Amino acid sequence: MAGSAAPTDLGTKPVGALLRQYAVPGIIAMTASSLYNMVDSIYIGHIPDVGSLSMSGLAVTFPLMNISTAFGTLVGVGAATMISVLLGQKNYPVAKRVLANEVTLNIITGLVFTLVTLLWMDPILRFFGASDATLPYARSYMTIIALGNAVTHLYFGLNNIVRASGNPKLAMGLTLFTVTSNAILDPIFIFALGMGIQGAALATVLCQCMALAITFRYFLHPERFLNLPRKIREYKVDWRIAKDSLSIGMGPFLMNLASCIVVLFINQQLVKWGGDLALGAYGIVNRITFLFVMVVFGFNQGMQPIAGYNYGARQYGRVREAYIRTAGWATLVTTVGWIISVFVNGPTASIFTNDPVLHDLAARGLRQMNLVFPIVGFQMVTTNLFQCLGMVKKSIFLSLSRQLLFLLPCIYILPAVLESEAGVWYSFPISDTLSAIITAILGIALLRKLGKLKDGDDPAVLGSQI
Repeated sequence: MAGSAAPTDLGTKPVGALLRQYAVPGIIAMTASSLYNMVDSIYIGHIPDVGSLSMSGLAVTFPLMNISTAFGTLVGVGAATMISVLLGQKNYPVAKRVLANEVTLNIITGLVFTLVTLLWMDPILRFFGASDATLPYARSYMTIIALGNAVTHLYFGLNNIVRASGNPKLAMGLTLFTVTSNAILDPIFIFALGMGIQGAALATVLCQCMALAITFRYFLHPERFLNLPRKIREYKVDWRIAKDSLSIGMGPFLMNLASCIVVLFINQQLVKWGGDLALGAYGIVNRITFLFVMVVFGFNQGMQPIAGYNYGARQYGRVREAYIRTAGWATLVTTVGWIISVFVNGPTASIFTNDPVLHDLAARGLRQMNLVFPIVGFQMVTTNLFQCLGMVKKSIFLSLSRQLLFLLPCIYILPAVLESEAGVWYSFPISDTLSAIITAILGIALLRKLGKLKDGDDPAVLGSQI
């Protein structure tokens, strides 16, 4: 969106049309982002002679990747949410300062993560479940990913802000660009140049570098209502802005951190009860499930600027409508995921591997893990709504309840009870059911409060009632 006009249609255009306008690019972008990871897995899984072990090595890196994502969302999601609200308030100078702050904080967190990872790579990977057989593959992949971590943080953080500032199509286009580039570079680096799993990592980092360059060009345009400062001193961290931004991003940060902890224990339990191939099966199942989760994230990204802007503009009825529509579509998406997981799990798993043992483990795990997947959609959207409205404590609680309160104990108890890795897979539907009940209770209460408020009421009224 060029020029100096603010995205005021967020407060006037019909919510259904806005959700299509903002969610469709977000869905395409998130689906493409998931395919981005899936392409790596598909190519890695078919590396001659070592594909199965490479897949297991890739799965070992998931917790570390989740930690990286956690710090990226801590900065990026909070900044994007603040900017949406500030644009709704037409407070452009502060929105620009938030943008500059986001760039600085992402560079700092990215470089610190890189340093720590490179210094203690092997102990970290062994802690996350690497064996003597899978460690070389995990190390080869993660070393290159870690070197490009600052670029990754900046790219994803700024991509969120591109969308929040009223240009979802560009955000989508950048993601599609990285996916297409990755799909082209992967086979060249992995097979043609014989780089194996290292080639997949290098292709990933190079694609993100190119996308980041395009994103910087967008934000450096002087005529945009939201652009990057030209003077270096303006990138000095404003700790007041940082505090507000990080507090909003704390929910998704803790959710990703909790995901890291959970994946750590998943890895350890799968290796204990099923061996390295069971870990590789989780890598496949996780990629497939993540595709549908990312579509729901796309709907959440579409809802975020609508809910954030209208909350800032004190139009609560539109916030409520945006949530209800988004939750309905998200539930439909996760229902499709359930159908594929239960009825088409075998053909789906075969895309990732030719190894019959790994295939059977992945197909069975996909069915068992996603038994109640339809209820996950509304749960994700409800958690996102609390985050959009700045209700940090409830957002954090909902983010953590599924993973730490329910999933983690199940992962420890069920494998021992069932005496197999199936206990790990069945932990997911149990925890999903329990956390969905809590989410429904809090979500219904919030909707009732939103329904009682009149447009124009002070936002503090909403905060005091919840």
